Amino acid sequence: MASSTVTPPLPDRPPRPNLAFRRLRGQRSPAEFAALVRRAAREIGERVSCDARYVGRVEAGEIRCPNYAYERVFLHMFPGRTLTDLGFAPRSTVRGRGARAVGEAPCACSDRPARTTNDGWDKGETDETAETAETGGADEPYDTQDTQDTYDTHHDHEESDVLRRAFMTGGGATMAVATLGPFGFARNASAAARPVRRAGTSEAGALEEAVRRIRLLDDRHGADGLYRRAAAPLRAAYALLDAGTTRQTTADRLHSGAGELAISVGWLAHDSGRFDDARSHYAEALATARMTGDQALEAHAFCNTAFLARDAGRPREAVRAAQAAQRVARPLGSPRLMSLLALREAGGWAGLADRTGCEQALVRARALYDRGPCDDDPEWMSFYGEAELQGLTAQCWSTLGEWPRAARHAGRAAELQDPHFTRNIALYTAELADDLARGGRPDEAAVAGMRVLDLLDQVQSSRIQTMLAGTARVLLPHRRAGDVSTFLERHASTPRMP
Repeated sequence: MASSTVTPPLPDRPPRPNLAFRRLRGQRSPAEFAALVRRAAREIGERVSCDARYVGRVEAGEIRCPNYAYERVFLHMFPGRTLTDLGFAPRSTVRGRGARAVGEAPCACSDRPARTTNDGWDKGETDETAETAETGGADEPYDTQDTQDTYDTHHDHEESDVLRRAFMTGGGATMAVATLGPFGFARNASAAARPVRRAGTSEAGALEEAVRRIRLLDDRHGADGLYRRAAAPLRAAYALLDAGTTRQTTADRLHSGAGELAISVGWLAHDSGRFDDARSHYAEALATARMTGDQALEAHAFCNTAFLARDAGRPREAVRAAQAAQRVARPLGSPRLMSLLALREAGGWAGLADRTGCEQALVRARALYDRGPCDDDPEWMSFYGEAELQGLTAQCWSTLGEWPRAARHAGRAAELQDPHFTRNIALYTAELADDLARGGRPDEAAVAGMRVLDLLDQVQSSRIQTMLAGTARVLLPHRRAGDVSTFLERHASTPRMP
């Protein structure tokens, strides 16, 4: 049957948020409520990838009516209620000819196998093809209009090869789990219909290795090219949690690994300018840490939340999050971790233009750093050395308008950085260029800016590109100078990340 060539209009959005659904969440955070949704799904044999972002979209009224998998889960969670009672629009008013007739709403006892995608995942609101296949309709998807969804995945062969190259680990069961199917889950329809087996030590090891791989690739290449690809292993990590384990030690490793992976993916979102996505991932990690009593993970989540708040223009929140991280981290026995958290606090004070508070935090950070490394330092802090301390100090002085002082620290950071951390070398040099430009040294700023441009074929970071664009604007009045002119011309011809 021929399909219409006319694209139907997108449905109107509801004028108000879904307050009924918000009341049902009560005092729980969006991440905690999302965990309850996933747990309820397991009870009835469904798999949904609900997270804090999905809950937020429902409450905001962006999702007028859930797909059938989510409908079954919500009706199971709140027996006796209808979708309308939960604040959703009637399905018949949303889907048109693709909707089921009245009285045909699915029930938890349906003998139809749980719908899965070709990689073993129920993609919930993001899988348009699977949803229309289930209903038999050809209408546009009704439960999302976000074509840039956080958990968007790519199924073409070229992208699959990139994923395997990026995240495949070496050897045996670990390789099978980490090849991003995702994490070795079945990719064919018959195998996908089978439930995921309980996770064991090999899966926990693969998850931990995926976190290391993401961090390694970010250190070398920056976040922009990695963010979408890193979403698949994150989804797989939470599927491993939902599958359950037979040993508590394995469960603890999986929860810690999933939380660290959420933070890593959040950082990729953060560094590529997707602040809302980053906030959601950090909140998910924080919820995981608190549910399991993992102080190290909680400190890490607060640390990144503080950094994000500073960059998003919420300096007071940055101070509070950094102080919360220090309270949690104090018993962990890592002076270097406490030093980094003091720097996060200093960044918040600088954003508040509180010079005294900033200086006190910087002094504390320096003293704690000088105590040296120890066995209790978290693995994720491998990036934190003298260069990073100098770089973060430079950012504080730059925020306070102390350009010469900031430039000295930024230059020192770029000199000290291990060549392995290509992205950080570009970041510190971009900071140096900006500080020199604003401090009235345009020729030196242009030279530093050229060094950053030389690294952009290896590094993809919206943060660095934004900094460099700001430097170019500051240098425009000096464009007649030779070095400045060369830099501006080359910067203007450099392709930007989409």
